[in-house]
Amino acid sequence: MNVLALVESPHHVCARYRVLAFRPALIRRGLSLQIQSLSTNPVRRIAQLRDAARYDIVLLQRKLLPRWQLALLRRAARRLVFDFDDAILYRDSFDPRGPHCPRRRRRFAALMRSVDAVLAGNPFLGQLAVDHGLPAPRLTLIPTCIDCHRYHPKSAPSSTPLTLVWIGSSSTLQGLETSAPLWRRIGREVPGVRLRLVCDRFCRFDPLPVEPIPWSEAIEAAAVASADVGISWLPDDLWSRGKCGLKLLQYMAAGLPVVANSVGVQTSLITHGQNGFLAHSDDDWINLLVELTAHPDARQRLGLNARRFVERHYDLRAWESTFLDALTASRPLPLRPHAIAASTPGPIPAGDRP
Repeated sequence: MNVLALVESPHHVCARYRVLAFRPALIRRGLSLQIQSLSTNPVRRIAQLRDAARYDIVLLQRKLLPRWQLALLRRAARRLVFDFDDAILYRDSFDPRGPHCPRRRRRFAALMRSVDAVLAGNPFLGQLAVDHGLPAPRLTLIPTCIDCHRYHPKSAPSSTPLTLVWIGSSSTLQGLETSAPLWRRIGREVPGVRLRLVCDRFCRFDPLPVEPIPWSEAIEAAAVASADVGISWLPDDLWSRGKCGLKLLQYMAAGLPVVANSVGVQTSLITHGQNGFLAHSDDDWINLLVELTAHPDARQRLGLNARRFVERHYDLRAWESTFLDALTASRPLPLRPHAIAASTPGPIPAGDRP
């Protein structure tokens, strides 16, 4: 059985974590995977969409096609599956036009009515799919997963001043820049703290020292694991509620406690006081980081709990069979309405399957 994945780029984080990560599992089940960047050239894209007829399964990732292109792909594809891990029917948090876009919404609804299955990264996204015409039995929630084997937690907490770590891209770095007064205040009020940025772009938050680490796939796990605390800050808006918490999962896989603001999926990934902390105000951030600086043993305990949490609920291997079954329709995986709204992480319980 041949699978074609049409993605933004094979190097894009979504393609790496939500498609290519499952390639070994596909091979073990006897499937082959061809991954292609969806062409931006109109003539080449038409040929690419028609060529989908050569494959048993087509996985379209994140892209909202014009209706005529969707119709062309739908005619060609024997089985059409859509995967998304962002609230793509909205504009992003920093678009000056605001979140709502009628064109995106129409394309998203047309797609939900056309596909054979949808893989959504969290319950918020799953509910959007159903609200826009997807029959609930065609929905499977599959979080962005982590290969825990790539991350090697420190054996003991650091005794040096606290190193915070943030990992992301130049687009998501805008969230940190939006909250710059918080990071400057942390630099003033948390003794010895520094911030490690693992990214493709960098900024300054004086007096908070910033350690720039140019991102690469080869070094990201080690760059995270050698820090002390992972941080995340999201704007409270529709786009952010669709986020799947990859950076938090990376920190947790590395055995780090996490601190994040109380927005979106972060509230379901973090159990306050067990694997990290949810900060509801700037004062919370300061107080929590001061406490974590003073108590390395607490950091170690929280980090171990975080690692166990990811191993149990978000490790790649725990989701391979769910991904394969939803992709190939080996057995249906309906998601009932009460499950769509649930925020508890983990694979769909066996009792919710037919």
